Amino acid sequence: MKRNFTSVTEFILLGLTNYAELQILLFVLFLVVYVVTVAGNLGMILLIKANARLHTPMYFFLSHLSFVDMCFSSNVTPKMLQIFLSERKTISYSACLVQCYLFIALVHVEIYILALMAFDRYMAICNPLLYGSKMSQNVCTSLVTVPYVYGALTGLMETMWTYNLAFCGHNEINHFYCADPPLIKLACSDTYHKETSMFVVAGFNLSLSLLIILTSYLYIFPAVLKISSTEGKRKAFSTCGSHLTAVIIFYATLFFMYLRPTSRESVEQGKMVAVFYTTVIPMLNPMIYSLRNKDVKEAISKELSHKKMYFSEKKRLNFLLYSWHIL
Repeated sequence: MKRNFTSVTEFILLGLTNYAELQILLFVLFLVVYVVTVAGNLGMILLIKANARLHTPMYFFLSHLSFVDMCFSSNVTPKMLQIFLSERKTISYSACLVQCYLFIALVHVEIYILALMAFDRYMAICNPLLYGSKMSQNVCTSLVTVPYVYGALTGLMETMWTYNLAFCGHNEINHFYCADPPLIKLACSDTYHKETSMFVVAGFNLSLSLLIILTSYLYIFPAVLKISSTEGKRKAFSTCGSHLTAVIIFYATLFFMYLRPTSRESVEQGKMVAVFYTTVIPMLNPMIYSLRNKDVKEAISKELSHKKMYFSEKKRLNFLLYSWHIL
């Protein structure tokens, strides 16, 4: 691919709104959301690492989902917060491409981690006797490596198509981050190949990952109904319910966001959907898995009780030392 000449060295991000009186309010709102997102996902990773009961393939994949969500939010939100407070709402051409790359790469990593989580549930419920040997630590590590490598390569390919577009005049991006649809509209060269690639890659990967998930659950649901014990059914529905909730929210948003032609109306709609996708979903995932999952709730209770006992013992020891010193 031959690169077209680009005279634009930076872009102006128009952000969510032009109303100056809303900027501080939005800054505080999204700062709180970002802090909760990072704390929730980082807390989930540390909880899974600290609690031996959660050292299973399902929670191994969940820790990677939390890591990707944290990275995804961190790719977009800090710049958005800066835009709310800054009069100069610019992003350099190179930084814009990096943000595009990370966005595309992390989206593809996440959809295939969600697919791996569905496959893991299929193996655990439909093949319980083979689960321990087939889903060993080495196997899980190899499986989770694939989405990272594939996402990195897909992001690189799509970013190269953007890099080969020429930007020679208008440089205002009608968005709060460097998203492909509004960025493409600024190009003064032919965008057919980029738009076709974006549509085909998004459609193929969303459909393939969703097909893996749906196929897994076509086997999972009949197997769950055959479980004789009430506790076994409850646990299976609990873990699958958390995953399905995350999948439905994630894919509904992605399909609406990507499988639309680029137009003025679609860009405005995309901004609203992107707010939900880039800030709300990464914040919701830890809540979904902690509130709907008994193992996670018990692990949180256990860790909190350990902390409480530790501080109680420390307080008692300090009191004894203080009493001894007084005497």
